[in-house]
Amino acid sequence: MIRISTIFIAICMVLIAASLGLLLYSLAGFGFIESAIAALAALTFLILYNAVSMRLSDRGDVGSQITDLSNGTADLARQVAEFGRRLSAIESRLTSTDSNGQDRIHTVAGEINELGSLVKHLAASVAAHDEILTGAFGTVPMQPAPETAQDRKTDERDASSAAAPAASAQLLAAVRNAVDANRIDIFLQPMVTLPQRKVRFYEAMSRLRDDKDEVLNAADFIGVAEAAGLMGQIDHMVMLRCVQVLRRLMVRSKDVGVFCNIAASTLTDPDTFKLSLDFLEANRALAPSLVLEFKQSAFRHLGPVESEHLASLQRLGFGFSIDNVTDLRFDPRELGDRGVKFIKVPASLLLDQKQLSGADIHAADLSDLLGRYGIDLVAERIEGERAVIDLLDYDVRFGQGFLFAPPRPLRPESAAAPVETAATSPAKSAPAPAAIDSHARTGDKPASRVEAVEPQRQTGNTALVRRASAQK
Repeated sequence: MIRISTIFIAICMVLIAASLGLLLYSLAGFGFIESAIAALAALTFLILYNAVSMRLSDRGDVGSQITDLSNGTADLARQVAEFGRRLSAIESRLTSTDSNGQDRIHTVAGEINELGSLVKHLAASVAAHDEILTGAFGTVPMQPAPETAQDRKTDERDASSAAAPAASAQLLAAVRNAVDANRIDIFLQPMVTLPQRKVRFYEAMSRLRDDKDEVLNAADFIGVAEAAGLMGQIDHMVMLRCVQVLRRLMVRSKDVGVFCNIAASTLTDPDTFKLSLDFLEANRALAPSLVLEFKQSAFRHLGPVESEHLASLQRLGFGFSIDNVTDLRFDPRELGDRGVKFIKVPASLLLDQKQLSGADIHAADLSDLLGRYGIDLVAERIEGERAVIDLLDYDVRFGQGFLFAPPRPLRPESAAAPVETAATSPAKSAPAPAAIDSHARTGDKPASRVEAVEPQRQTGNTALVRRASAQK
């Protein structure tokens, strides 16, 4: 369709040519034919000029179109390059995900192997208890047959194998008698800040005394006590002592806390846990300063019941600590969500480069990673100054070990009685647990012991203990 502007231009050209011919005819004295020829020549010239200008304009439009097409092609090339880059990133992520999956498979395989070892240990414990029960009813001795040399060797092996169940039965009786007679002692070992070495926490360690007042270490009686279902009573008594000690400590200083070890079996038994939960709920005001400590193996194998019980303690405001760490495979986000506030790692594990080669994270980055989720790293079992210097490079905030002070016992007659003191070098060790609050002073002299709890004053804790005894 012809555009209106083209028609207008054509009319204008005709008018111009006619005007030129009329001027030539009327003013210049040209004849009619001559004027018409001049007008026609002018019209032809105008038509040619218009055609040439339009052709040049069309060429300019084609050039701009070619330029636009070139720009579009360049944009398309850039988009193709961007898609290629994104595809390469996706491929690298898929490769990384595959390697992480392989690592997780190895981790699961290791945990399955650990579970297999635990099952074997359980089977051995059950067999030992079966032998103990069988021996409790007695057997009718048989007339021995004449021995040969081979028989004597077999008898020696049988005697050595039978010695273990007999020792287990004797240990079980000693543990049961100690629990019934409340012969449970508390040892306190300080946890200090690094590098200042200021006492910040105390870890409460339980020890039992048999009928001869010989001390049974935790490593000796925990397995037997858990198998016999006595760990719940032991843990409850230890909680009571820890709360009594903590109350006396906080009279002088609020910047001190106590770590209380809890066995996994306490979380498993609903009745025992209910008793402990009632006691801790009555003392929930001490939750910021009372840390409940569990083994790494126990925390990794929490079932639905144990997880629910742990969540109940977390709702009361109590924080948790993990000790007996054997590897550095942690999920800080999950531990932080479960209420873990401290992780104790042996100094030898943090400084052993061979063991760290298979770890998910380097020890130098562990403290920073845990700190992002509100978890403090504690280096335990420190026995030399060289280890302290090396640990400072790892940004470890707390230390514990014989270098600072060994565990010191509370007097058995009272949970908050004075702790026996021992002379230690002030340059190399923290204050002994006897001086529970290193800042408390009487006059100009530091306090040397924790004051005893008044026996005539009955608190909510005493009522809970009496109610537990009545239920038993």
